[in-house]
Amino acid sequence: MPEANKKETGWKRMQFKKNKVWVATDKKKRPVVKNGKVLIKYQLKQDYEYWVHAQNVEPIDTEQSEKSGKKKPAQKIKGKTKPFKEPIPHGAVCIFTDGASSGNPGPSGIGVLLKFGDHEKEISKYIGLATNNIAELEAIRTGLSELKKTDLPVRIFTDSSYSYGLLSLGWKARKNQELVKTIKEMALKFKDLKFVKVKGHAGHLENERADFLATSAIKNRTKKAEGTNAEGRR
Repeated sequence: MPEANKKETGWKRMQFKKNKVWVATDKKKRPVVKNGKVLIKYQLKQDYEYWVHAQNVEPIDTEQSEKSGKKKPAQKIKGKTKPFKEPIPHGAVCIFTDGASSGNPGPSGIGVLLKFGDHEKEISKYIGLATNNIAELEAIRTGLSELKKTDLPVRIFTDSSYSYGLLSLGWKARKNQELVKTIKEMALKFKDLKFVKVKGHAGHLENERADFLATSAIKNRTKKAEGTNAEGRR
């Protein structure tokens, strides 16, 4: 992929770890590459964009060669998304959650990715000063609050042993009792809901996205605060 320093002017449909994405392109419709990475987003209307390694972005299946007109096979995908051990029921709503705290306690953010069939929704939200455990729980509560139908199967994915233990293993909450109680009461409204523990930063693309959303919430808040302080000093 060619290097390009100019701002992206369009988006091209490509593939990242077996997922269809939109890749930022220049005026010649070539992917914009900066420091070996390209800018992608999963949906054109979404607000959040991701810089990923260029070698992990490939053509979708086949594409027409501009010179010969013959079909060019897609290159092998170097990055693979690991499958989840928990079987996902047909027609289930999947909620991938993560929380982040800078300081623990400190500025905190949550990331939530909701998936239902081909539909997706991302949530990246700054929640103020909190602990990492609170952020993890708040991400789960926020994800659940987005659901209106209670008759569909729901699977909530978290890499937090703390949250999973409290909500699925019967651990007794010594702190954050009200928040835990609220989540449990919300979960009881659903006919088929399970919490799924996954290993963090282990190749699960959806959970990596949730992590990105959580950390981005903190970074964006910090940038706004720095910008406000700079304006105040002028």
